[in-house]
Amino acid sequence: MKRVFLIVLDSFGIGGMEDAAAYGDLNVNTLRSVSSSPFFHIPNLKELGLFHIEGVAAGDRSGTPKAVTARMREASKGKDTTVGHWEIAGICSPRPLPTYPEGFPEEVLAPFRERTGRGVLCNRPYSGTQVLDDYGEAHLRTQDLIVYTSADSVFQIAAHEDIVPVEQLYGYCRTAREILQGKHGVGRVIARPFTGPCRGQFKRTSRRHDFSLTPPGITMLDQLKEAGKDVIAVGKIQDIFAGKGITEAVHTGGNEEGIEKTLEYLDRDFEGLCFVNLVDFDMLYGHRRDVDGYAGALSAFDEKLPQILGKMRADDVLMITADHGCDPACRTSTDHTREYTPFLMYGAKITPKDMGTRKTFADIGATVLQYFGITPAFSGESMLEDKKER
Repeated sequence: MKRVFLIVLDSFGIGGMEDAAAYGDLNVNTLRSVSSSPFFHIPNLKELGLFHIEGVAAGDRSGTPKAVTARMREASKGKDTTVGHWEIAGICSPRPLPTYPEGFPEEVLAPFRERTGRGVLCNRPYSGTQVLDDYGEAHLRTQDLIVYTSADSVFQIAAHEDIVPVEQLYGYCRTAREILQGKHGVGRVIARPFTGPCRGQFKRTSRRHDFSLTPPGITMLDQLKEAGKDVIAVGKIQDIFAGKGITEAVHTGGNEEGIEKTLEYLDRDFEGLCFVNLVDFDMLYGHRRDVDGYAGALSAFDEKLPQILGKMRADDVLMITADHGCDPACRTSTDHTREYTPFLMYGAKITPKDMGTRKTFADIGATVLQYFGITPAFSGESMLEDKKER
């Protein structure tokens, strides 16, 4: 019974890509930045071969890697969660998803106000925590919705749970998702519920929910499901793929719960893919430019690796990768960073080898499918074959 556990360390980049400057990213390197922290301690990732990946400029390269290693190049235009995960699963996005540095136009906001019956506050790119301090009390007073964006392709709606019940907020997000199609087809509409009595005490709750565009093509998830395999989504994977190609899903409140759910699935019988997103690296530490917090979260994941590896069966494969960068030492913005990502593949029947730098994240999806004897319906080369993409 074959199982693949594909874990995405959300935003764990390993160095700027050749075109990073075109995205406003100069000298960015998430791994290098967090490795400077006294809280950085990842002996198990080291043993798998993280520091042996081509181009990695951090860590101790001693020892022999226990896993297949590769550096992943993003072929898509963009540096966000949706585009990164879609490419992992086989979809290359030739154009970036739309962003709104000046806020959303009236052709979006007018139907949104009309259909929700509520006004709009903010409508600017904003920090998700600062926006509550600056607009939370106005929201309590007017009951208007706080709508904001970021450097990512997102339409975010924040509302106090006492003013807008969470299910109603989700309904407003579904309305926005229906409006935001075509040229305004942002990657994600995100519900951002919060609580608290006043400025300085407002706090986002764990009941965030993402409403993504439906992937525009066939993914490895679709092919696995069609072949009768289980496709289990942990964390925000179901949201990113709008449920397409997924047979079972569980949402999580952060890394700790995501890791615990993964450990539970390791104890279960199934045949197919368990696709996991660990979001705290990005959400709590990357965007907030918290180097020590990021390093601590990475170390906490590393501490759990022996438990994960210890539960693996003879036919199991573990893959560890990322979807983009979010260098916490970058001070020019709080945006994601355009970076290469790591790839580690470990299993009892996997022969460790260096696969160099790959042309696309889609090689991961192709590798998953080949493991199950399925021919990919997208461009991507399996790393189970002994080929390097230099």
